[in-house]
Amino acid sequence: MIAPQTSIHASAVLVGDRAVLIRGPSGSGKSRLVFDLILAAQARQIPEAMLVADDRAFLDLTDDGRLRVRPAPELIGLLEIRGLGIRRLDCATAAIVGLVVDLGALDAARLPDEEALQIRLRDVELPRIPVGSGFSPLPLVVAYLTTAAGISSQRL
Repeated sequence: MIAPQTSIHASAVLVGDRAVLIRGPSGSGKSRLVFDLILAAQARQIPEAMLVADDRAFLDLTDDGRLRVRPAPELIGLLEIRGLGIRRLDCATAAIVGLVVDLGALDAARLPDEEALQIRLRDVELPRIPVGSGFSPLPLVVAYLTTAAGISSQRL
């Protein structure tokens, strides 16, 4: 039996065929990282990127056991851009999570332990990037996407 979907305080952006799930405390830069990744895609630094969810996301499992993220219905296509307010963007309505970024992570380190670079969500093992407060997450995410197996280029 598939577990029901769970609402979490997070944002997500689809990069290629996998979503980057961005978690962190309020004001930590989740929406900013979504927009930065979209801009990085437009600059062709990473594969095409598109908003999935901002501020609140729903997680559930697919029939084949992958973790899926969806936007809250009332927030579909909306992204908060600090200094401009709420803006409407093209968005995906579902994506398979391929990477978790934890902003304000207490276990962030210059050379993190292997355990810190993995996380289990809803019984799905995923790569993780812990980012300490005061550090820009964009270079870390771009480095992951361009130097590791990363996220491929097909869409859900």
